[in-house]
Amino acid sequence: MAEHHGPVVIARYSVGERVSHWVLALAFVLAAASGLALFHPALYWLSNLLGGGTWTRILHPYVGLVMFVAFALLGMAVARFNRLDANDRLWLRNMRAVATNDESKLPEVGRYNAGQKLLFYGLTLCMILLLLSGIVMWRSLFSMYFSVEIIRLASLVHAVMAFVLVCAILLHAYFGISWAAGSMRAMTRGVVTPGWAWRHHRAWFREMIRAENSRTRAD
Repeated sequence: MAEHHGPVVIARYSVGERVSHWVLALAFVLAAASGLALFHPALYWLSNLLGGGTWTRILHPYVGLVMFVAFALLGMAVARFNRLDANDRLWLRNMRAVATNDESKLPEVGRYNAGQKLLFYGLTLCMILLLLSGIVMWRSLFSMYFSVEIIRLASLVHAVMAFVLVCAILLHAYFGISWAAGSMRAMTRGVVTPGWAWRHHRAWFREMIRAENSRTRAD
């Protein structure tokens, strides 16, 4: 725990994790908008975000690379907290309590709950497939090495994974803002209140308390 402008708070995300998260978020918005602009003529107006059609075609792959790298850096930092355990399986079997936000009927969870862990694995799969299919489709650099059939398959995979990714990110944003109010503070300031930690991530809260007590005794 630490003093943060007066009240006692708990550190949840480091500066590096928050920077990676917001670079990822910005790159996702630009990649999604430019991808939609290239996907359908009715959405071509979104190309204005990157300076028009020509610049959108040029920059979209590079924005995608930035998004992948930012996710990879964030993923490496939090991967060890995303291993599924017995409590996660119990959490998933109580989806009615999850849907009604009745956390009294859910098992104690660590730094991330089962829904967040599944989202992590889903995003990882989407990012890898988007990267690989994007390389195949990258007309100016790589597409000449692949057959038309492979490029068409890659285009289909890219579109499907992009759709899944957009849905997953929207779901993540909705639950982060409405279901667990206070999550935004964790990603902007890096800290949460003890009350927030106790309500939403009680096992993690206990770990933080034990670690703080151990440091205090050592001092």
